[in-house]
This record gives sequence, C-alpha cells and structure tokens, in this order.
Amino acid sequence: MPKTFLENTTLIQYNETGYQTSSYDKLEDIVVTQKDGFIRWINTYGMEYEDQLKAVINQNKLDDFLLKLIKDDEQSNKVIELEHLLFVSIRVLKTDKEELDSEQMFFIVSPDFVWSIQEQKGDYFGWIRERIRENKGIIRKKKADYLLFFLIESLIDNYYAIHQSYVDSFTDLMDTTKIKPTPEFTNQIEKQRRNLLNLKKSANSLRTMLLRLEKVKHKDIKSSYFSELKEQTGDLITDIDFELQTLESSLNLVFSIQGHRLNEVMKTLTIFSVIFIPLTFLAGIYGMNFKNIPELQTENGYFILLGVMLITTLGIIYYFKRKNWF
Repeated sequence: MPKTFLENTTLIQYNETGYQTSSYDKLEDIVVTQKDGFIRWINTYGMEYEDQLKAVINQNKLDDFLLKLIKDDEQSNKVIELEHLLFVSIRVLKTDKEELDSEQMFFIVSPDFVWSIQEQKGDYFGWIRERIRENKGIIRKKKADYLLFFLIESLIDNYYAIHQSYVDSFTDLMDTTKIKPTPEFTNQIEKQRRNLLNLKKSANSLRTMLLRLEKVKHKDIKSSYFSELKEQTGDLITDIDFELQTLESSLNLVFSIQGHRLNEVMKTLTIFSVIFIPLTFLAGIYGMNFKNIPELQTENGYFILLGVMLITTLGIIYYFKRKNWF
C-alpha cells in the first residue's frame, strides 16, 4: 500500500544547542517557520500529493505561485525569487540503474527553513543528517542557506561519483596495448562518450543554476556559498572534457589502425595483381586460337614460356624489393 503524504514527510529542526527529528500526525502540524530560533528542514518524498502540498502552502501563507511551480514535475534547473523565498528546481542524475536516469527535486528556501520535495524515495543526504544530529562542523550555527549549500554540494558529489565510475569503467579502453579495431570495441567507446556527454550536459545545467543562485540579492542568503559550488561544478566539467578528449583520441587511433590495416591489405592485393597481370597477358596471347602462331610449333616453346614467366615474376619482385614496397 502506497505511503501517504504525512508518512513521506519528516522534520529535522535544530539550532546551535538543540536537535530534534520527528514526523507529522496531521497536515495542520506542518508549520515551516515559527520564529523560535530553530532552523527547520522538512523533507517530502513524492510529488503526487497535490492537494496536501496546496494545503501546506496555503496554511503557511507561502506564495501561491509555488503551486504552479511544483505541479510541473518536468522542470529544468532553475532559480526563482519569490517574496521572502527562493524556489530552486534541480533535475538530479541517479546512479541506481545501469543507464543514467534522473529525478526532479524542488527546494523551497527561506532564512529559517528548507523544504525539500523529492520525486523518488532515497537521496544522498544521509551524511548531512548525521552532521546535524552529531553537531559536526558549523552547520547548526548557520542559517538555512548553509543547509541548502550542503544539499546541493551532496548532489555535486554524486555527479563526481558518476564521473569516477565512468573513468574506472573505461580505464582498460584507454590502454593503447588493448585497443582493438573491431565494431564491438568502437561501440564501447561510443557508448562511454555518450554517457560523458549526458553527464556534461547535466553538469552545465547545474552550473547555470548555480550562477543564478550566486546572483540572488537576498540579505539573509549568502551568495558566496554558491560561488564555491560553481567552481566545483566547473572543475567537474573540465575533468569531463579531458575524458572526452581521451576517448576521442582512442577513437581516432582505432580509425587509424583500421585505415593502416586496410592499406596493408590493398598493398598486398596490388602486389599480387602487378605480378600476375603480365603472366595473364602472356597466357592470353598464347592461348588465342590462331593457327599461325610460330612459337606454338617450337619444340620447347612451353618450357621457354614458363621460363619467361618465371623471369618476369622474379624481376617484378626484385623491383619491389629495391623500392622497399614490401
């Protein structure tokens, strides 16, 4: 039986001296801000609870434009400034399948709360929950913008993990001693190249979103946090570009090997053709059905012709050797 909205919604509230995690028994209990010195992180799994989301937004007197934004669960990465709020939409890559997949995440942020809404169950934020619970670092001394910084950083770390998994998977492909000019090998390289291009596309989109976050003018949100994340994403894109160039070099090497082998085959066939063309010419002349061919009446004509063919063949081979053609 599918879980209800309340079962999929949890609360972590904390300040410098206290921490508490809980769930909700009824919608009326979901109060995102109480001005009591606590930072609240509300997390909801699932975007199909339209009526419940609407009720929470209305009872907390949040901007009703959020309803339209949340209803669209196929949004690209974007940042929208609302009254006293930020709405952040991120299309997040998932690694739990062999092929790249993605899910939508929304973050509604104010100075004292973050409401994260995730399309699917499960996330990469366990280590953040641990830091809050164990009071590690300075996260409990900071406002909600610092929590948003950690949440997005966790997503970037996931992108780095995806990139590293790709690098590990094609390490053998990059070994020049193991490059095989076969269709299967070429398909492997092309598949890895497509994966990296998809990853780069997502990373570029994430970096564009961070650029917008960096330009947000809000007195209680520090843009310097997101400048650091932008640099991390830029470094990731640089690493992806390097791997793409490496794959491109390997692909070019495969084509070069294929071209070289084709040239060798054509060279061998050409040598055999050059050798046998004059022999075919001689055989053609003395194979004609004319009665008056003087050499046909010669007692040793057959052996003489074989000798001429042998000398012709040896002469051609000697000429090729002198030219270093084989």
